[in-house]
Amino acid sequence: MSALEDGSADEGLAAPVWTVFGDLMSGLVGAFVLVLVGVLVLQMQLAASLETEVRRREAEEQRRMALEKALAGPLASGRITLDGGRIGISGSVLFPLNSDELRPEGRQLLRSLVQPLRIYLGERNEILMVSGFTDDAPIQRGNTRYADNLELSAQRALTVTRALVEEGMPAARLFAAAFGPEQPVAPNTTEAGRARNRRVEMAPVPRPTNTLAAGAAAPR
Repeated sequence: MSALEDGSADEGLAAPVWTVFGDLMSGLVGAFVLVLVGVLVLQMQLAASLETEVRRREAEEQRRMALEKALAGPLASGRITLDGGRIGISGSVLFPLNSDELRPEGRQLLRSLVQPLRIYLGERNEILMVSGFTDDAPIQRGNTRYADNLELSAQRALTVTRALVEEGMPAARLFAAAFGPEQPVAPNTTEAGRARNRRVEMAPVPRPTNTLAAGAAAPR
């Protein structure tokens, strides 16, 4: 075999090797570009999520400060508490033990809350959830008005709701909820803890969209 023939053979063998190498490098560059694009997209998503979370927390802080300002008087007197946007009132301030009959001082306190809450809710188009809670002690024997603590908490929430309406709160601005002994804020192992758990809370919440009514009104 001549030298010319040997050179042609070597070139023929080298050409596929370089082709394969070029294809491999192209594939690696393409994969690198895809990974880089994925990382950039992920970073953009994380930045957007972080910005959304920051805005949400800023809005919550502004909301808390506005509610605290609106209720400055009752808060200063120590008659209510404010924690995470929830207004807490001790059950002993509002009701006698195992009763849903509102005390006169309890009604007076509710009356003082109506105007600031009405303004606050109106400015934000929110509604007020009035929630009743009890301790875990069974209803006393001889008390035939309530089947259990859940029913007692429901009646107390309804009593507070009606009192707020009677004192000037629009009925469309609030609703009642009952939790009984669920969601305690203190252990039920001491009298002090049980007293803390006997409470009513009021929390401004966003007004739900009336999708059912919109659907019913839509032409068919």
